[in-house]
Amino acid sequence: MRGKKPCPDAAAGLLPPRPGRGTRPHTPQLRVHVLQLKKELGAVTKGRLSAGFVEALKAVVGSPHVSTAAVVREQHGHDESMHRCQPPDAVVWPQDAEQVGRLAALCYGQGVPIVPFGTGTGLEGGVCAVQGGVCINLTRMDRILELNPEDFSVVVEPGVTRKALNAHLRDRGLWFPVDPGADASLCGMAATGASGTNSVRYGTMRDNVLNLEVVLPSGQRLHTAGRGRRFRKSAAGYNLTGLFVGSEGTLGLITAATLRLHPVPEATVAATCAFPTVQAAVESTVHILQAAVPVARIEFLDEVMMDACNRHSKLNCCVAPTLFLEFHGSEQALAEQVERTEEIIRHNGGSHFSWAKEAEERSRLWAARHNAWYASLALRPGCKGYSTDVCVPISRLPEILVQTKEDLEAWRLTGTIVGHVGDGNFHCILLVDPEDPEELLRVQAFAEQLGRRALALHGTCTGEHGIGLGKRQLLLEEVGAVGVETMRRLKATLDPRGLMNPGKVL
Repeated sequence: MRGKKPCPDAAAGLLPPRPGRGTRPHTPQLRVHVLQLKKELGAVTKGRLSAGFVEALKAVVGSPHVSTAAVVREQHGHDESMHRCQPPDAVVWPQDAEQVGRLAALCYGQGVPIVPFGTGTGLEGGVCAVQGGVCINLTRMDRILELNPEDFSVVVEPGVTRKALNAHLRDRGLWFPVDPGADASLCGMAATGASGTNSVRYGTMRDNVLNLEVVLPSGQRLHTAGRGRRFRKSAAGYNLTGLFVGSEGTLGLITAATLRLHPVPEATVAATCAFPTVQAAVESTVHILQAAVPVARIEFLDEVMMDACNRHSKLNCCVAPTLFLEFHGSEQALAEQVERTEEIIRHNGGSHFSWAKEAEERSRLWAARHNAWYASLALRPGCKGYSTDVCVPISRLPEILVQTKEDLEAWRLTGTIVGHVGDGNFHCILLVDPEDPEELLRVQAFAEQLGRRALALHGTCTGEHGIGLGKRQLLLEEVGAVGVETMRRLKATLDPRGLMNPGKVL
């Protein structure tokens, strides 16, 4: 369309470029000139680190912890998203925060972009090195620095993953409940503002991060709530912790996180139930929440997703719109919660109840839910997955889910729907042939339409994956020009040279 801004995903390489206003067909001579110019620029923008600079990196972390090998750089140039691989010029593995500070100061002083890297499980291209530079892989900083059971808090380095922390806590009667599915690094989860299946009961990362140690681009270390502090609430100054949670590596490198822990519940029970329609399943979710049932997890899977999970995880659930639920509490409290929930579900036409009380049975059920991404990919071997991530007020959830099912058919797309419907967040996992430009365009159009529909219903374009490379235009539409300009000023204050994970969010 004439005058339309180019799509951010097109610029990032997800879609083929589209001609803009005033473009003219290239003459053969002009094509040759453009190709030559691109070749020359490529030599400047990629692989531009001098031998002396690489040696300076090695002087900080040691030679074994620096790599410029192509295969290593390729591994660090992409995440789980469809965004094309854009490798850094070098990868370094610091061992502690002091080394991270020295690396940041070295890179920043030389005008070299910095890209933080955790486990690489993101879904928005957050680790793509769009301007090359140095990727700082933080996974070897994997210590649990401090555990305070009486205060329900723990301090972890960025290499500690969700599963590793909970394994460490198992004998303490504590756990960290934020569960995005992937065994992501906890500081990476803070950087993206992650949430997951338990957020309806325990909140998201924003609710469970008490303090952060952040290395700023200058190399200085910031403690967002003050060094060593782990209070539950404070009215002291600006909320710096909240500023860095969800900043996607664009403001600094998180080198430690103080997290809020929770007591392991006395008893747990899970369940599945099927519904005749998507509307009935989602209305049951709304009614359960309105009845103040303290459900710990309530997940929706449409019939396509349920069929995929049956095949991939060897389940035997009814192929229909389905809810996965889990309840935490005392034995008496659970009995009351289950009874009230069954009553609501039956009122909405639910059937095929299956209750799982044993730990092994529950683990099998939730493993199937967490493997929904891979179950979806198996429906169309050889294709890539693209996940949407909208979130709307609970009352608008039935409306948008029903419309989304219709849109998938109208756009002739293969996709599944799964989501944390207890907080209004759901995902369409779209299966697309990356070699089919026309299908890529349909996927992009569908995703943009869904994002704008969520905004129109007073929701957000991303509930937990972040903005990354692909949702920058939707961010502008969501928070407005003044909101984005305020974000730009904040970034310019902390990162005046624009070298911290450039090209993301703004």
